[in-house]
Amino acid sequence: MPEVAMVGRSNVGKSSLINALVGRAVARTSAAPGKTRLANVYRVSPVKAPAFYLIDLPGYGYARGGHAAVEAFEAVTTAYFERASRGEGVSAQKAASPSFAGALLLVDSRHPGLDADQRAWAWLGALGLPCHLIATKLDKLTRAERHRHLQHLQHVYACPPVAVSVLSGEGLEELWTLIAKLLRQPPPPPV
Repeated sequence: MPEVAMVGRSNVGKSSLINALVGRAVARTSAAPGKTRLANVYRVSPVKAPAFYLIDLPGYGYARGGHAAVEAFEAVTTAYFERASRGEGVSAQKAASPSFAGALLLVDSRHPGLDADQRAWAWLGALGLPCHLIATKLDKLTRAERHRHLQHLQHVYACPPVAVSVLSGEGLEELWTLIAKLLRQPPPPPV
């Protein structure tokens, strides 16, 4: 089955977004950053798209346990994406049958253009993997802030973000449309 990976800073809302997408609490969430410590794999069977694996990767930038923990968590993400760039996804039986459909880089819409997010975007681009920008926590912005921050994100990343709120459900249908599009595309050739 194809795989869609979620990557982003610690506490950006990856696990909460997974729960909102599937409509139930399957991913553990916490107000404290660094809760996700491993690559968690969820089998998702949407009504309007083929079944796929949604990969919840540890966040970058913070972890309980200091610098060594940050390096350990980032190593999990690095290993996953290096396998994906070679066509060896979590569900692949062999390298000749790549399963990686794309990555969703989640950024906090309240903090557009952070250096760590820009480095993650550039790194994913350098791997040659399909990647899309998702702006989370939209409900925490005023109408004026939304407009200004989303424009800034589009300028920094040279693509329009899909803006979502797990609390209001805003943007979730647009995100499902994007995921369905990723699942219909042929996987990238191994590097």
